[in-house]
Amino acid sequence: MTEAPQHRAVALDDDKDALVILDQTKLPNEVVYLSLTRQEDIRRAIRLLQVRGAPAIGAAAAVGLYLAAKSIDATDNGAFYAQFGAAKDALAATRPTAVNLFRALDRMESVAEAHRSETPVRVKTLLRDEALRVLEEDAAACRAIGEHGLGLLRDGDGILTHCNAGYLATTRYGTALAPIHLGIERGYRFKLFVDETRPLLQGARLTAFELCAAGAETTLICDNTAACVMKNGWVQAVLVGCDRLAANGDACNKIGTSGVAILAKHYGVPFYVCAPTSTIDARAATGEDIPIEQRPPEEITEMWYKERMAPQGVRVYNPAFDVTDHALITGIVTECGVLRPPYGESIRRAAREAAV
Repeated sequence: MTEAPQHRAVALDDDKDALVILDQTKLPNEVVYLSLTRQEDIRRAIRLLQVRGAPAIGAAAAVGLYLAAKSIDATDNGAFYAQFGAAKDALAATRPTAVNLFRALDRMESVAEAHRSETPVRVKTLLRDEALRVLEEDAAACRAIGEHGLGLLRDGDGILTHCNAGYLATTRYGTALAPIHLGIERGYRFKLFVDETRPLLQGARLTAFELCAAGAETTLICDNTAACVMKNGWVQAVLVGCDRLAANGDACNKIGTSGVAILAKHYGVPFYVCAPTSTIDARAATGEDIPIEQRPPEEITEMWYKERMAPQGVRVYNPAFDVTDHALITGIVTECGVLRPPYGESIRRAAREAAV
């Protein structure tokens, strides 16, 4: 089966010293690639969601830190490592929730620290190789997630998804959408229900864009329509992504995911979280330990409107994520397989397997 073409969300252009990203704030009306060479522009792209999705953020950060190191004009190791550390800290400050960001930066730092006795020129080469490995490993993990997830689905299933966890959120294939993309390539005829995902509309702008481009039967629904389509019996599975997975199986994902999980439990619909093991945060015992990013109020009050749609001075609560309790999750689909309860045990096992 010929693989369907997919846009690349993150790439390295080493010849031009650039991080290349697909600007997701322009979708679905414009497909615009940005070639970012300045560190402030890379950090801004992560903050403003021009590149988004936990795996893609991690990949962008790895490439960004390599480019920061490459630009350091220092032959003295002390000066090199001081500037390298400052660049890492600046990238780490861009987003607080997606653990892939910090994991990728720590990987890059570990490589640099392990070769302190070598020249900065040699360290830069090693950092480039590590950044490319981050991209390659994410693509391989997403492909494996797709294979494992597809085994949970049947031809003709109705599938509901929230936010965007497709190839736009990763380096390739996606997480929650990877089983769908692989199934479409193999002739499966899924019926997709896409939550619009307020307030940033990642479902309407991004997931619908991906699925329509793949030729899937795609129906866009308001977030508050999820209960209706489940009650109608139109949904046989829910697939969502994850930005950080706690040690007990609590899953932090785009705001609104927890509500979808509660509805799925009520209507007896399997609810699957699709996430690479890189999203596991062993230091977070439960979802209560995961920091939740607060986004600007303007995303709700005026971002998508010609005129402001809320009274001046109204208080706004705009968390970017919520935490789905592990008791609501039917299974967690990783590159190592489908994890089942008790999640504390299965997550530890998957983390050990991934580390081998």
